[in-house]
Amino acid sequence: MSYSFGKNLRITVFGQSHSDSIGLVIDGLGAGIKINYELIDRQLERRKPGKNKLTTKRKEDDEYKFISGIVDDYTCGSSICAVIKNKDYIKKDYENLRRNPRPSHADYPAFVKYHGFNDISGGGQFSGRLTAPITIAGAIAQDILSKKGIKIVTRLESINIIEDCKIDYDNLEFSDLENLYLKDFPVLDQTKKRQMSDLIEEVRKKEDSVGAVVECFAFGLPVGIGEPLYDSVESKISSAIFSIPGVRGIEFGRGFAATEMLGSDHNDEYYIDEEGKIKTRTNNHGGVIGGLTTSMPIIFRTAFKPTSSISKTQKTVDLKNKENTELKIIGRHDPCIGIRAVPVVEAMAAISLLDLMMTGWDLR
Repeated sequence: MSYSFGKNLRITVFGQSHSDSIGLVIDGLGAGIKINYELIDRQLERRKPGKNKLTTKRKEDDEYKFISGIVDDYTCGSSICAVIKNKDYIKKDYENLRRNPRPSHADYPAFVKYHGFNDISGGGQFSGRLTAPITIAGAIAQDILSKKGIKIVTRLESINIIEDCKIDYDNLEFSDLENLYLKDFPVLDQTKKRQMSDLIEEVRKKEDSVGAVVECFAFGLPVGIGEPLYDSVESKISSAIFSIPGVRGIEFGRGFAATEMLGSDHNDEYYIDEEGKIKTRTNNHGGVIGGLTTSMPIIFRTAFKPTSSISKTQKTVDLKNKENTELKIIGRHDPCIGIRAVPVVEAMAAISLLDLMMTGWDLR
């Protein structure tokens, strides 16, 4: 079974959290596209584990190697394959989980589906570790989109009940947010950064975890990208986003808050700006109407659950003896997965948008 997605741009991921290596295959890019290694390195650095006390203590260099598809830094038309070597893994931390499934993990359904042959170490193929190769593909897609004037940027909108500052969605420019790229903790309000960091540290000391909302923005998209129904912009992005481990929900524009508005308040009225372009006075729709882009910034928020692996003693079952029991998880885990998920959300958005836009495009 391969783990693939995309239509014009086909991404296949392989490996498990504690396998010798993980990686991906990219099909559909064609020849003559220069690879931006600096951007790949930067995005992987943002996602990298073990950087500080707010993330897992597992340390991986995330050094990658292209083993096909790249010649002299340009795509050659063949399938692109990149591999990342796993180095810092401790399989013995997971031996007891073969019979004692972790609450809110894939352990039990995977045990049933694969008849007990599932890779339990680090969550196997269900692990967030597999977002590292996805980040490589996303960086390549972001670079291609950037050269066409399309910019994607993401922030931590909230952690638990602590929210970053409010944004004026109706008058938003990329320049308002571009400095988020430079921050190891991507929020706009530094006071909220301290509050969020303190909360994560407090929760970590209590052997618990906390959830987060990641907000993504895409600027510079032309009008009319996407298709009705199943290939709508929301459908494609949502499908990709929900493949990120830990995602519990997604909303575009005003999202669920639109249920509390009247139609006269939610409708985005059109006008012609000074350059003769048609825009909307508000952006409650989040840049997408009828599944198609409107040229307004795409705005969506992704909800991440609290990390399932916590050190507190929890109730579970013994699969061998068929009895109730308790479990204390050992190992190294993120107290908040939202922090390292930020570049992964960007990656998934970039891959989805590029896939939709590739028809008729010269990507070079």
